[in-house]
This record gives sequence, C-alpha cells and structure tokens, in this order.
Amino acid sequence: MLERIISILFPMFAIAAVGYFVARHHRPDLSHANRLTMDVFAPALSFAVLAGKDFDLAAHRTLALAMLVVVALSGIAGLAVARAARVDLKTLLPPLMFGNSGNLGIPLAVLAFGDAALPSAVVLFVISTSLHFVFGGWLLDRQARLLMIWRLPLVFATIAGAIVSLMGWVVWPPLLMAIKMLGDIAIPLMLFALGARLAEAELSSWRIGLTGAIARPLLGAAVSWLVGIVLGIRGLDFALLVIYGAMPPAVLNYIFAERFNQEPDKVASIVLIGNILSLVFLPIALAMTLD
Repeated sequence: MLERIISILFPMFAIAAVGYFVARHHRPDLSHANRLTMDVFAPALSFAVLAGKDFDLAAHRTLALAMLVVVALSGIAGLAVARAARVDLKTLLPPLMFGNSGNLGIPLAVLAFGDAALPSAVVLFVISTSLHFVFGGWLLDRQARLLMIWRLPLVFATIAGAIVSLMGWVVWPPLLMAIKMLGDIAIPLMLFALGARLAEAELSSWRIGLTGAIARPLLGAAVSWLVGIVLGIRGLDFALLVIYGAMPPAVLNYIFAERFNQEPDKVASIVLIGNILSLVFLPIALAMTLD
C-alpha cells in the first residue's frame, strides 16, 4: 500500500517541485500561462470529458450535489474555527471551503484511479471552482457581480459539454481529439504553476497558516465522509469526494486575497503550509480510500 501511495503522489509533487525551483531561480512570468489554463486548457478538458460518449451526466448529479453541500458545511464549520482563532472570516473561510481541486485534485484522481476517475474529478473541480468564483468573490467583495461567472470560459465549456451529453450528440472525433489534446495540457501545467506560485508565498504569518493548513483537510475530509454516507455515494465517487475534501487550500485563495487586499500575507501562509502538509494528509486520505 505504501509503495502504491508513493507511486501515485511522486509524479505530482515532482512536477510541482520543478515549478518551485524554476520559479526560485528564474522567476518566470507565468501569468499568461495561468490565464491560458483557466481560459483555454481547463475548459477544453471539461468539455472533452463531458461531451465524451462514455460520460453519463445523470449519474453524476448526486456527486455534484455532494460537492456543493461539502463546500457549504465546510464554511459553516469554518465559522467556529475563525472565531476560536480570532481571525477575520474573510481571511480564513475561503481557504477552508475551497481546496486545490484543480492543481492537485484532477492529477491525483487520474494517477490513483486511472482515466475512469476523470469524469467525476472534472465534476468536482467544476462545482468547486464555480462556487469559488461566485461565493468566494462575493465574500471578499460584496459589490462583486454574481453574473460574472457566466463569462468564465470554464463555465461556458461545462454547460456546452453538458448539453452535448444530454442531447446525445456526437462530436466529430477529430475535433473532439483536438479539444482533448488541449485539455491534456492543463494537468501538468497546473502542477508546474502550483510549485511556481508556492515559491512566491511567505511564512510571515505561520501561526494562522498552520491553523488553516490543518483545519482544511481535517474538516473537509470529515464533512465529505459524512455527506457521502448520507447521500448514499459509493465506490469511486465516494473515494474521490473524500480525497477532494482532504485537499490543501486552493492557490486561487491567495490570488483572490491579493486582488481584494484581504490580508494576503496570512492567506499565502495558509496556502503554502497547507500544500506542504498535503504530503502528510493526502497519503492518509489515499490509504483510507484506495481499497
């Protein structure tokens, strides 16, 4: 079991480590690459999976609902943690609610369970990311327009893929292959960008960073386990739900904190320490769910 867990996690952290060291020594500007990931590669991945002939949209409704409930309950539990730690809710709640479903979630799902896990992983990623842009953006800026989510290429591609799946349409195979090849770029680029982004974070607020880094996977995994049992989710979907619950805080939390000037130094510490501690929590989550 230990050897299998190491073989699953090693490629992910190896690519992230390359990104980290490249960023430390060369400081490349990855803003354009990150923009391409969110505007081109991730939407292509989502569409290719949803529009594929082997994707059953109806079979993933419960999983999508479960992810929505997990995010909501994580936020409610996070209220108690924020008050106990005497931290601004706007600083701590987003990292506790939104895990690294893209940079780590999708690669981990594929490495652990194969391509069969990709549809469910994409569903979890889309739900989490969409909620992050809607509720996360509103939490940090009450004037934010909720309609902005419909302008996101990821959401547009997801809706388009869902329509193709529901209507039973068949996308011309060469076109679908081209879209899939674009989507395949997203996974390694997400991991590389994760390492590069962590190279910029600081540990200036390590106490709150440690609090958030530990609370995120513990609360997320516990809530995911409970929600999965209550909603009757089984097998691969249950395993992915729990693993996604144990994910470290999403790097997007740091980007949002910078944009809205919401104590970015503290959020950076939470994200950095959380992703470091994922070396501890993710193996535990895998050991609990692989069988």
